[in-house]
Amino acid sequence: MTLLKTIDTNPSVSPRESKPLPERLISGDPSFKTWPQDVTHGEMIHTGIWEATPGETRSIKGETFEFCHILSGIVEITPDDGEPTLYKAGDSFIMKPGFTGIWKTIETVRKIYVTIM
Repeated sequence: MTLLKTIDTNPSVSPRESKPLPERLISGDPSFKTWPQDVTHGEMIHTGIWEATPGETRSIKGETFEFCHILSGIVEITPDDGEPTLYKAGDSFIMKPGFTGIWKTIETVRKIYVTIM
């Protein structure tokens, strides 16, 4: 087993496709694609590529910490207690456990994610 893994930002395998939970959908008809790439530490740390089409949803992190690096597209994130922030290709951010807010995909977004549960 190698301890070095390259993240494939354009995977050729079929993604897992999904939609937002009905209670989290705010507007639009977004769809999601996920290409998991690695899981470690007893299923606690996940990495991969995630893509979303335009729409607006509630983001609720619960106990999950998430690091995101935007590869393409534009997203606006508005914490429940804050102002909206735009993220585009090249930007990185984290959402800490307990984060709640609105995730608005303005232009189809693709990101690298690392979650720690």
